[in-house]
Amino acid sequence: MARKNLIGISDNPALPIDAERPVVGRPIAGFAPSQRPGGAVGGITKSLSNITQKVERAQELERQLAEGHAIVELEPSLIDASFVVDRLGVTVEAQAALVQQIRDHGQQVPILVRPHPTAKERYQVAYGHRRLAALREIGGKVKAVIRNLSDEQLVISQGQENNTRTDLSFIERSLFATRLEDRGFSREIIMSSLGVDKAALSKMITIVRRLPVAVIEAVGAAPSFGRRRWMEMADLLERDGNRPKALGYAQQAEFSAMDSDQRFEKLFDFLSVSKERAKVEAWSAPGTTRTVRIRETESETTLAFNKKVAPGFGDFVRQRLESLYFEYQQETGD
Repeated sequence: MARKNLIGISDNPALPIDAERPVVGRPIAGFAPSQRPGGAVGGITKSLSNITQKVERAQELERQLAEGHAIVELEPSLIDASFVVDRLGVTVEAQAALVQQIRDHGQQVPILVRPHPTAKERYQVAYGHRRLAALREIGGKVKAVIRNLSDEQLVISQGQENNTRTDLSFIERSLFATRLEDRGFSREIIMSSLGVDKAALSKMITIVRRLPVAVIEAVGAAPSFGRRRWMEMADLLERDGNRPKALGYAQQAEFSAMDSDQRFEKLFDFLSVSKERAKVEAWSAPGTTRTVRIRETESETTLAFNKKVAPGFGDFVRQRLESLYFEYQQETGD
């Protein structure tokens, strides 16, 4: 995005995208905004554009305050998670680093919440789940901006914050989009939330539809792997017998102990080499060429009838499956 949203609060939906914002003073940072100079002072402009992150954050906080987004302190116990999960877990190391950062410097960026739509005197997070979890561990109140958000505004704010921070992996964004669609949100809302076009969104949702959610959740965010590799994973999972094999493999303790990228690689390799070797043979009626092609793996036997050689033979067998099964039971005693 063109403007870095350091506080992560989405623009007021009622404000046109290209509307001019009021000039906001910066008493916290100790600066007053000036007009962009030109000509000989271009170098000064360039140096001012490289001000520290702390100063930029102060400017953004003050802009939000000037627009009426007051920062309050809330008890973490009064705040619930968003109704749509957008993460596939956070590593222990990453969360520990955030906890230590807040211990050392305090909570620099507030979270965004709305009054809970169904629970009186409670709140629901639009974004800032990790900061909230860190404050729960540390103790004390959490700094938050409270806004009256519709469900659509909440998911747009939630998605745009993560999109601005490039904080979610491809599969997390894709799963988030699919969950939103399953909840009845329009693709226009989902596109606004994720900042993607119609074609990209369609591809993201299509991939998730091809993958068992249990496998996605077992693998996790896999931040190093994008759309192409997840498409290849979907292709592998669609091979005969691979889905149950993948679920069984993902339940192993050794698999869970790996980091997410390693889990993706291990599962991909496992499915690549575990394709069942099919034994293929043919049966021919007397005086004919191949009538039935028989393909057998560890998990199933498939019969393919040649309609040119024996038209209607497949239907003939299909209609007698019940009697054939009874005959099989009598002979095997099952």
